[in-house]
Amino acid sequence: MTGVSIRTVHDVAGLDAVSAYFGEVWRTPRTSAPYPAEVLHSLVHAGGAVHAAHDGERLAGACVAVFGPPRSREVYSLVAAAEPGLGQLVKRAQRDWALGLGARTMRWTFDPLVARNARFNLAKLGAVGTEYVVDFYGPMRDGVNNGDESDRLTVTWDLVAPGQPYDPGEREAAPATRRAPDGATLARRDLADLHVWCRVPDDVVKLRAADPALALRWRRAVREVFTEAFGQGFRATGMSRDGWYTLTRENDEEGTV
Repeated sequence: MTGVSIRTVHDVAGLDAVSAYFGEVWRTPRTSAPYPAEVLHSLVHAGGAVHAAHDGERLAGACVAVFGPPRSREVYSLVAAAEPGLGQLVKRAQRDWALGLGARTMRWTFDPLVARNARFNLAKLGAVGTEYVVDFYGPMRDGVNNGDESDRLTVTWDLVAPGQPYDPGEREAAPATRRAPDGATLARRDLADLHVWCRVPDDVVKLRAADPALALRWRRAVREVFTEAFGQGFRATGMSRDGWYTLTRENDEEGTV
């Protein structure tokens, strides 16, 4: 994109600016930034990487990654945020850095109720949801997550050959299995037992601010669908534009769906 550059950040001033940016995204006071500059500096010193996207001289996105267990050839993305249109540039920079050091996969977590992030991770990047973790962080007190339970979906991204979103199948033809807090269908499951579809709110951040109790009911309803499906061998393989996850599992007779 014209005027946009991606830079690795090593200096204290640059790391302080990234820390402040994350504080703005998560709506925290400057004195309690989610990723303090001194922590970012230590991560870089230990061999991790902080990338920052600049639109001209204005900071418009950033991400942080560290290497995983020895011999895993995997990196872990601690955090990433970017203005609309810049997310893929930030993740590609992170991917290029990781590949250059021999990594082959990258993992990170995100809130499974945030549909736009699910679509970015699963449909645009081609990552796959491989683990559902209940209340991953415990209580969170930032301006985005306060009052909710911090369930997270772990995604794994093949850096060498990113996957393509799975065909969502005939969702509307599949029987409904659960009702959402708004009274409409929450989940469907096909008769072949190879796909589960699960709906999430249009904008959980706005919902959480307007009606925290309703947002929490959505959290627990979606959690039930995911934990049951993941326990049966399903993975999150896609997200539609209208807010429906596709969960897919292996067909023993035909190979991976």
